[in-house]
Amino acid sequence: MDFNASLRRAIKTGNVILGQNNTEKCIKEGKAQLIVVAGNCPATFKSKLLGYENLFIHTFEGSSVALGKACGKPFMVSTLAIVTPGESDILSLKRA
Repeated sequence: MDFNASLRRAIKTGNVILGQNNTEKCIKEGKAQLIVVAGNCPATFKSKLLGYENLFIHTFEGSSVALGKACGKPFMVSTLAIVTPGESDILSLKRA
């Protein structure tokens, strides 16, 4: 699976929430199926995520700038939540 292509497809055809505050809100509402955090996401936020049960977290190897580019956005993205994958196979990360 090409992560970047799957992520872009999920953004185009599904429902993807960007940003720490929006991601945390999505988790609290029980809508998030998958959380992606950038390699340089603040440790305080990562540890906060670990406090939630039944949450699958994937760590993106690159920085928040690289994750933003992977999303096709001209800004940094330190974390995002996949609510619905659309036509993407990105949720296969949960099985890997």
